[in-house]
Amino acid sequence: MPIPHIRTPLRRRTALSLSLALGLGGLTSPLHAQTPVQAVASFSVLGDLVRQVGGERVKVDVLVGPGSDAHVFQPSPAQARLVGQAQVVFSNGLGFEGWMARLLKTAGYKGQQVVVSKGIQPLKAPEDDDHDHKKGHAHGAHDHGDTDPHAWQSVGNAKVFVKNIAQGLCRADPAGCDLYDRNAVSYTAQLNALDTEIRAAWASIPAAQRKVITSHDAFGYYARDHAVRFLAPQGVSTESEASAQGVARLVRQIRKDQIRALFVENISDPRLIEQIGRETGVKPAGALYSDSLSAPGGPAATYVDMMRFNTLALTRAVRGQ
Repeated sequence: MPIPHIRTPLRRRTALSLSLALGLGGLTSPLHAQTPVQAVASFSVLGDLVRQVGGERVKVDVLVGPGSDAHVFQPSPAQARLVGQAQVVFSNGLGFEGWMARLLKTAGYKGQQVVVSKGIQPLKAPEDDDHDHKKGHAHGAHDHGDTDPHAWQSVGNAKVFVKNIAQGLCRADPAGCDLYDRNAVSYTAQLNALDTEIRAAWASIPAAQRKVITSHDAFGYYARDHAVRFLAPQGVSTESEASAQGVARLVRQIRKDQIRALFVENISDPRLIEQIGRETGVKPAGALYSDSLSAPGGPAATYVDMMRFNTLALTRAVRGQ
């Protein structure tokens, strides 16, 4: 038979196949083009935890990004609009984001609000009369009161965060709940391994040697978990100011106890720690990540990386390495 009689049905079958493919694609594409859940996290550490649970189904915007200080954060109008458009907003609670209530009100926010520290037994903030707390700043918005808000510095608390994040995402997006639960279980297993790793790192270090100087009191939960004594010239907020008497007392204690681990924090002004280092002859051992992750590609770009980095730096410093 002539070639044209063979080509015609092939063209028809091809056209029919394309039509069916396009038609089915139009029917199924919404399932594959799932619009991400719009989530906002208050600060970078929490943003990473939300991403671990939400996966690709959730788009996470962070208000206080890497290297920034949530204690002194002032939301912009653009961030208020971002919050107003979100389906779910995650915050630490425990007084950490004193600006959050005003921000939600300004944004006219009506979506899900998730306080990830719910269910955690908070520690009391260290009492120290040498810390001059600025009570009046921004109408007391950053006053933590008697509570230490840095609960994420305990891996055990981070597991509670993850559970609360999964529940919050399930309420905001019931269709994705199975995925969120699976991700939470998988990530919790990583956190269990991380906790074991950190405890092993401290196991061989005598308790009397576990003394560290940091910029502000951000490591109370880590200290409780691993029997490390952290001393700081500032209180739980970076807005508190260390008095001359407090610094002098700290210098005397460093000399008396021969403390070798002296750290700045990635969100803090290093000048005070550098001054203490000069007066004691102890060279600062570097930076710790307390209230913020590093930028992407840095040494503490995720929560797990941050905890590993801090632990390695701390254990090396107290050993004098």
